[in-house]
Amino acid sequence: MEALLIPLAILVLAAVVVILVARALGRRRNAGVDSGPTGAPSSPEAARAAAQGLDQNQHRQVYALIARGQAVAAIQAYREATGTGLRAARDAVAALAAHPQPFREAAPADAPTEDSEAPQHFPYRYRAIASRGEVTREVSSTMLNDEIYGRIRRQAAEGDVEGAAAALCRHSDITLDEAREFIALLDD
Repeated sequence: MEALLIPLAILVLAAVVVILVARALGRRRNAGVDSGPTGAPSSPEAARAAAQGLDQNQHRQVYALIARGQAVAAIQAYREATGTGLRAARDAVAALAAHPQPFREAAPADAPTEDSEAPQHFPYRYRAIASRGEVTREVSSTMLNDEIYGRIRRQAAEGDVEGAAAALCRHSDITLDEAREFIALLDD
């Protein structure tokens, strides 16, 4: 019996080591899920900031290289476009790859950021749907997009129902009463 005690202790010790190594590798793998090559987190905000430094052609070129899997060429194109260093360009391209960003024209410094200006017409029809129980409302407009609809939803969630309804009315062809009904169905 004593002869089996030492090999059994070694076997138990080996099993514990294997379990600890497996956990450590699992943690390391999970920690790198939403991070760039350096382990630095790549967030949507970092991707938005990286995309703002590019004009339309540069944006298209960097994303074409990312789509083809040519990360090194994408980093080089980003560096040439923005003048950033290698590490910053690598992190920016990693953020852009992890959180794709549409091209947005840079707003002039004196342009108002409020929704008070005349709505812009987009080349597509955006559909927003709100429902609660069996009641469903839909707003379809060429003056809405994800960004504008997100601002309206945030405004409603913050308690400014009238402001949200007025913004929705301004960016669609519905009446203010219909907009109020729609906002009331949002469950934010």
